[in-house]
Amino acid sequence: MAGGLALGAGVGGWLPAAQASSLAVGRPAPGLVLHTLDGQSIASEDLRGNVVILTFWATWCEPCRTELPLLSAYAARHAADGLRVLGFSLDGADNLAEVRQVAAGLSFPVGLLGSAYAGGYGRMWRIPVNFTIDRNGLLVDNGWDDPQPSWTAERLERIVTPLLRK
Repeated sequence: MAGGLALGAGVGGWLPAAQASSLAVGRPAPGLVLHTLDGQSIASEDLRGNVVILTFWATWCEPCRTELPLLSAYAARHAADGLRVLGFSLDGADNLAEVRQVAAGLSFPVGLLGSAYAGGYGRMWRIPVNFTIDRNGLLVDNGWDDPQPSWTAERLERIVTPLLRK
């Protein structure tokens, strides 16, 4: 799957998601449904009133494996403040056991994306990548716009923490 993502991105036939007019900071965030590993469906639009982070990752992505525990700890600390995280794995069904193993250590729900395409967020050609949605459903952080899109403690404090105080 990793090779397919790299090949598709290298061919140049796909428009980067950052250029999609519907994916602009300050505009309504595109809706996306997470089909969790335990069979639930969670629509990002149904989480309005909360701050939502959509995180895209894979078990074969080392930066993702580094980022996930940090994001999980932050999400657990701020769940009572209205933070919700939805984790979309780009792994295929053949890696389901490994995805379940990673997900078991996370404080947020995880599901398989099913393809490299994530609706209005475009093709996931670079991971990890994250998108942050405010309590009103507006995109406040577009992961495609950041040259270093992985979460760090400083970046979470700068981008997400102020949204939780509103």
